Amino acid sequence: MKIGYRTLKTSIGTPISIFLAQLLGLSNFVSAGILTILCIKPTRKRSLISAWHRVAACLLVIGFAWVFFETIGYHPVAVGLLLLLFIPTAVQLNVTEGIVTSSVILLHLYESNNITLGLVFNEVILIIVGIGTALVLNLYMPSLEDQLKEKQQELETNFKKILKEVAYFLKTGDLSWTGKEITEAARLLEEAKSLASRDLENHLLRSHHPYYHYFQMRGKQFEILERMLPLISRISTANEQSQRMGEFFEKLSESVHPGNTAVIFLQEINEMKQEFRKQPLPETRDEFEIRANLLTLLNEIEQYLIIKRSFKKSDISYQAGT
Repeated sequence: MKIGYRTLKTSIGTPISIFLAQLLGLSNFVSAGILTILCIKPTRKRSLISAWHRVAACLLVIGFAWVFFETIGYHPVAVGLLLLLFIPTAVQLNVTEGIVTSSVILLHLYESNNITLGLVFNEVILIIVGIGTALVLNLYMPSLEDQLKEKQQELETNFKKILKEVAYFLKTGDLSWTGKEITEAARLLEEAKSLASRDLENHLLRSHHPYYHYFQMRGKQFEILERMLPLISRISTANEQSQRMGEFFEKLSESVHPGNTAVIFLQEINEMKQEFRKQPLPETRDEFEIRANLLTLLNEIEQYLIIKRSFKKSDISYQAGT
């Protein structure tokens, strides 16, 4: 059984908030623990947003409770009418997440049978203790740097295998590849983007997150790799042009590591295009289709490299070539 950070924070924060509320002599002090449980979130950003929604909703429900209970009386009908108006208001103000929390405060006020300034003060302090404890605990978030770097390296390994398989087919015409790296790369991208988004939300003052943008870039490249597969399958036989492109893809696969740039390969693509233009026109329909698919494939890999070139070299410590 694995215990996560949120579980650990909840198990620590709940008794602390209850203890503080009890120490301050607050009524309904156990509710401070409920507020803490509800406010423990997976990221700092979500925690702050959740805290704001809950505080706003609680203050709003106190106002509603005073109006309804003092006007209609402390009767279940008053609670129903209050919720009938309060919930749409909370939704309109975009503090929906605080509805459950505010319901706790609402029931405290209803149970009192008399809303006084002292009771309101008690509830406000209860909110501060419960939500404040959760916010303090959420200041600490474990670093995801190592996990992000691991996902990056695994993804680049898959990209390298994909490019190698493409190179092998172009040189030999052997299409025995199962394509499992494509599925694996898709899974890694999904996990990595989710991880990078979480890390981005843990850095409140950072507007630029290198890994987040890195995996966005790799996602665009992956879409191109997926588009290339149908083109490759339509190249029925290996020829001089496919051999030349196979060698290019081989070199490209070896460059998926630190220290290389996409600019060199873009220059080589331009050279290959010029070479293809100088060669005699295809004599048969099959040769024409193969040549057309190879040129389309060349254009696709060119876009792949242009995307990589636009990714700044300083954006990430572990910088991949292509």
